[in-house]
Amino acid sequence: MNTPATSVADYGARAVGPIILLGPPGAGKGTQAKQIVERYGIPQISTGDLLRENVKLGTELGKEAKAVMDAGKLVSDELVCEMVAERVARPDCARGYILDGFPRTVGQAEWLDGFLSARGSKLPLRVIKINVDYDKLIKRLTGRRTCSACGTIYNIYTNPPKVSEICDQDGAKLTFRKDDSEEAIATRLKAYEKETLPLADYYRKRGILTEIDGDLEPQQVTKALFAALDKGAV
Repeated sequence: MNTPATSVADYGARAVGPIILLGPPGAGKGTQAKQIVERYGIPQISTGDLLRENVKLGTELGKEAKAVMDAGKLVSDELVCEMVAERVARPDCARGYILDGFPRTVGQAEWLDGFLSARGSKLPLRVIKINVDYDKLIKRLTGRRTCSACGTIYNIYTNPPKVSEICDQDGAKLTFRKDDSEEAIATRLKAYEKETLPLADYYRKRGILTEIDGDLEPQQVTKALFAALDKGAV
């Protein structure tokens, strides 16, 4: 998206608050998160990355998490929440941040509410849900192909390469992810409905859920996202 050069610094100085992006697999959350990071200069915080970082650095939280994972168990909500609390207290989160993969449950959402309230956060929590038609989701995911060399992503339905299964950039063969099969996608969407839809209802009841049409072109989705975020930015 083309932003006037004179306003780039302005957006980079705005406080937009904590942002949660909700939406099914294939809704474009990753693509849109990158746009938000670029425009507002805030970090994207992935719970998966946080977990790996703590384990790698050997922090106390990392040691606890590693012991749990080595035992073949799932890391508890309490541990994940502690990692999130430590990360968002860092200076680069002062104007806001995007939470990626968190909260996943209503319990985590309630913890986040309490955490933000206890910190006396003056920035409002922004929750945006990207809605996409089921059939379009299936096409987006089953049609996805990735270049084995440069990582360029194509879609055989909406953005096909010039030569079937060959990357336009370097001529390398395109690959298909096993978890993009229809069977795997159906399983992922069921998990999404079970875990994430109650979250959307939770935030809807609180009156802070903004819903965006994810069936639009990516640039239009980005425009709608920016419009929603700019309303509450300071």
